[in-house]
Amino acid sequence: MRIDWRALFGPVLTAATSLAAIVADQYLASVPPPGPLQVCIVAIAAALSGIGSSLVSAVIAVATMALFLQHHHAPGGTDAAVLIRLGLLAATATMTAVVTGLLRNKMVDAIERQRQRHATATRLAAALDEIDIGVVLLDRDTRAEFINRAFRKYFELPDDKADSKPPFIALMYHGRDAGCYELPEDELGHFIAERTERMRAGDSTPINIKLSNGEVMRFSCKTLPDGGRMLAYIPVTDLIRSDDDPSKAGHYRSLRRPNGGLLPPATTTLHAAE
Repeated sequence: MRIDWRALFGPVLTAATSLAAIVADQYLASVPPPGPLQVCIVAIAAALSGIGSSLVSAVIAVATMALFLQHHHAPGGTDAAVLIRLGLLAATATMTAVVTGLLRNKMVDAIERQRQRHATATRLAAALDEIDIGVVLLDRDTRAEFINRAFRKYFELPDDKADSKPPFIALMYHGRDAGCYELPEDELGHFIAERTERMRAGDSTPINIKLSNGEVMRFSCKTLPDGGRMLAYIPVTDLIRSDDDPSKAGHYRSLRRPNGGLLPPATTTLHAAE
């Protein structure tokens, strides 16, 4: 049988502290009433185990305080001052137990909700990594909070760069530098600037983006309630490329990478915009 030490901590410590005060007051030297210390122990019991354990601690505190006052004062019965002191201790300990216990329950519920949200987000991220649609979630400052595996594959994005929460413009420049877009060199700057402007404006009009490997992505941007953006890159190669002239693929690749895959020096001026 497993013993819940948190539930026992408050009552045991309250009883032990009170009895120690009674023994010390009777046999060693006069000590002040342990009421304030008992209230602190009640609060600790509520924080550890909840209202039940703390209320038991409060009852023990009042009972042991009655014993303490009985031995601490001269014989003659329980007077009004003692009853008032016991009443104040009972009210204070009870309120401390209830308030601290309710706060603990609220905190525990909040932690559990946060754990559930985290578990849901983890499952959702794992599911998005299994689909062939590239997905990027941007925060309100257009930094990437999540980039799934499909996007990393389509745009040859290393994991370390994807996990560093790059801004959207950095993703666009990475695609340019990696030679992912099937566009002439002199059109890339305008393309990046236009895509960035439309993304910031929340333009949801889908467009087709042709990649240098022959694939076609249908890009769409959705504005999220928190001001962020969800970007989707849907592969539509089979729908679009069926009408293309295959002979033009080599022509566009030659325009994009005229020196065998290396970018010409002139493109380095585009880095200033980063």
